[in-house]
Amino acid sequence: MSETLDVLVIGAGPAGYIAAIRAAQLGLKTACAEKWIGPQGPVLGGTCLNVGCIPSKALLASSEAFEKIAHHSSVHGIEVGKATINVPKMLARKDDIVAKMTKGIEFLFKKNKITWLKGHAVILRKTPDGIEVQVAGEVVLAKNLIIATGSKARHLPGIAVDNTIICDNEGALNLGAAPGRLGVIGAGVIGLELGSVWRRLGSDVTILEAASDFLSACDETVSKDAFKLFTRQGIKFNMGIQLGEVSQTKKGVTVRYKDSGGKDLSLECDRLIVSVGRVPNTDGLGLDQIGLSTDARGFIPVDDHCQTKIAGVFAIGDVVRGPMLAHKGEDEGVMVAERLVGQKTHIDYNCIPWVIYTSPEIAWVGQTEQELRAAGRAYKSGVFPFAANGRALGMDAADGFVKMLADAQTDEILGVHIISSAASDLISEAAVAMEFKASAEDIARVCHPHPSLSEVMREAALATDKRALNM
Repeated sequence: MSETLDVLVIGAGPAGYIAAIRAAQLGLKTACAEKWIGPQGPVLGGTCLNVGCIPSKALLASSEAFEKIAHHSSVHGIEVGKATINVPKMLARKDDIVAKMTKGIEFLFKKNKITWLKGHAVILRKTPDGIEVQVAGEVVLAKNLIIATGSKARHLPGIAVDNTIICDNEGALNLGAAPGRLGVIGAGVIGLELGSVWRRLGSDVTILEAASDFLSACDETVSKDAFKLFTRQGIKFNMGIQLGEVSQTKKGVTVRYKDSGGKDLSLECDRLIVSVGRVPNTDGLGLDQIGLSTDARGFIPVDDHCQTKIAGVFAIGDVVRGPMLAHKGEDEGVMVAERLVGQKTHIDYNCIPWVIYTSPEIAWVGQTEQELRAAGRAYKSGVFPFAANGRALGMDAADGFVKMLADAQTDEILGVHIISSAASDLISEAAVAMEFKASAEDIARVCHPHPSLSEVMREAALATDKRALNM
């Protein structure tokens, strides 16, 4: 490519491909470098579409449908015989969805005239005319560079991940059958979601977690309720453990550990999932060639608008500070592209929602009650259960609640926390409200459809002033 690019994006995950599309929409000559190789060859979409968000949600949906048919249909008066699961067919459906989504991005690149550079990108140098980057042996020059190389699974020393017997998130998406005994190291988002998939399909699931607190990032009321619900579903938890030797045996895997009281124990399992977080992916990128380096946690330092210390070089998504969430990366991609053409786009990171796609789902936006207490902020709380909602009862989805936290004086919404079958969709109302600095009364005054799960949001807002109508 002899012509100078306005923008080169490295990485075609959610952050990168959205940045490229928005830049092209704004009239910038744009290319995107991506090295991912799928079963059928080079593909776009990065971790999220290929081995992350999209395939895991497909398996969550399939396994939840199976569990409802096998164990919960009778409550509706539906009598069925013994339900069985065809795991290869379930996995094929997941793969078809992934292929459809990645082809969709390829179509969007063509539609927006974005050049797809297939291969690993290495930064060579900064010149007076821009940044030189080598991709698959070709050197390209770009006036602006957006680094969106994402993250990879964090592995633990001494535990060899082969993605057959001992798996990270990638291998856990492709188990050929539900293992009889499934061990999971890490009670975070990935461990809970993938543990839930295989538990529904028949696995005896045990999760080992080094932290003593369950889902400490969540509001404490939500984490307590979630722990109770997941335990009731059959997942076993050992919290506050100290991990010891992990070894493969003829029968599977043996995990030795000390429990919270220091007692030596071991877990025997047929398969083991290691899900202990993710780390930024900057391997072989050549940051040092332009005077950049990562911080102690592996992130590329940026300002509030994702600008690095090098003019014309930006970094977005999992490779920078903030939550490792696809939608956060997408918004950063849009922000950077728009600021390149002089717009004043910014992001309120406090208004980015989080979701855990278990059953029930967990979602939140803003601050937790424990964070408000630690900050000395005067607040009021309103909680309303789905058990008092007619739509939830009709759906046999009465677990959980909505919790709203508002400033004690101004009534501004400070945080909303949901555990519910539809939390991922319900949280959007709270995110919109917080973006507009709405008060709890604003939500309480909005007419919500009846019967609907959304009424619980309104009731929680009313409950902040102790005036819930249906409880």
